[in-house]
Amino acid sequence: MDNEGFSGQIVLIQMTIEVEPADMLLFAEVLRSGSFTGAAARLGLTKQTVSARIARLEGALGVRLIERTTRRLRATEAGGLYQERCAAIARQIREANEEVSSRQAEPTGLLRVSAPYLYGRRFLSPVIARYARLYPGAQLEVALGDRRVDLLEEGFDLAIRINPEEDSSLSARRVGESRVCYVASPALLRRAGSRRPERVLQLPCVGTRASEFWELGGQRHRIAPRVVVNDLELACDAVVAGAGVARLPGLVCGGLLAEGRLQEVWPEEGRPVAVYAVFPSRKHLSAKVRAFIDLLATEVEGPLPGARPRAQR
Repeated sequence: MDNEGFSGQIVLIQMTIEVEPADMLLFAEVLRSGSFTGAAARLGLTKQTVSARIARLEGALGVRLIERTTRRLRATEAGGLYQERCAAIARQIREANEEVSSRQAEPTGLLRVSAPYLYGRRFLSPVIARYARLYPGAQLEVALGDRRVDLLEEGFDLAIRINPEEDSSLSARRVGESRVCYVASPALLRRAGSRRPERVLQLPCVGTRASEFWELGGQRHRIAPRVVVNDLELACDAVVAGAGVARLPGLVCGGLLAEGRLQEVWPEEGRPVAVYAVFPSRKHLSAKVRAFIDLLATEVEGPLPGARPRAQR
């Protein structure tokens, strides 16, 4: 081959395939229906129109997609692969339409919500009241408990969870954040005379289990509380009364810290926690679930009691 005069440049020719998206959806419907006649009846077209548009699609692609006989039709190998993509596009379009439609729908039916005792008692009342007022056609059932429910197995539409574990079957929306704080009464801290861990940990402690581990200064300390209770609010009341030092969520002790009735022992050790609304899937999210989540965002989204304020720049 004579290379004289060859500049060394390679020219790429890009082919553009002109395909109507509507024809792709029609192709998927033809195979789903099993005939041109069935697809035509479902879509309100004539059989001749369907046949012509499929021929146009095959012409644009330059490949035969359907084998036709007088009695039946079937996809070619290329058509089978193409049908999978076209069907996926059709599903995405249908889901997008349903999602938009659900936003316009009025919430109806029973909505079942699970929430921790503390969060439910402190923050859900205004959400419940507003939901009931705005959507008279919906019913609401709220179950408070610290047990982690199985949404799908137990028939819950939505759950409020603190720092939820990863679960690929669930979607989540963050609705707030707080902190876990180490707190004590001012009088007890004066008695300690120092806030060094080795000194404070000699004081009595209040906990929710017989053995706890506290992370302080990068070290793990095993704590055996003198007072053990199974309710966080009761534990908080005991700390206010001077019963001991405790590790408590800001959701329960934030207001008392602001009032000065409790003091944070080691502010730098406070661990952030996030609050999420979790639900089975964003796909086909019902109007009743979406409306409740939107109200959660309106009423309680953002820093909750005990959250550390952002540093001023």
